[in-house]
Amino acid sequence: MPRPIHAAAGVAGFVLILVFWSATALSALFGAADTVATVKTAIAWGLLALIPALAIAGASGMAMGRYRADPPAMAKRRRMPVIALNGLLVLVPSALFLADRATAGLFDAWYYGVQAVELTAGAVNMLLIGLNIRDGLTMSGRLGGRVAA
Repeated sequence: MPRPIHAAAGVAGFVLILVFWSATALSALFGAADTVATVKTAIAWGLLALIPALAIAGASGMAMGRYRADPPAMAKRRRMPVIALNGLLVLVPSALFLADRATAGLFDAWYYGVQAVELTAGAVNMLLIGLNIRDGLTMSGRLGGRVAA
């Protein structure tokens, strides 16, 4: 898969998570219950864009970096399972749970507990994906020197 597709998918995934995280925080702090429910429902539907973007970024990155052993490539390879597991085991179930609870108007201790976990996991994934973007830019020569393959 060409590098531009990998880069676009990775940046799209990062931006979607950033938008989801920001919308969640802003609606929780300043929005009414119906606004929170709307945001949570939109995020659940947004998973239909986020999951393929991250899958494309991960698969294309693994294909392009298959034979690379330089430090940035190795760091990206170590981070990817954490990003994927965090997304599939924490973020996706949390998003669906929170959308369901918010739509039903159930803002109880379970809701806020899962919300705290989701915000933390989202911040972790933004950090890890951001580091992957930085390392990808380093590997391509767009940030600092080019790293030999």
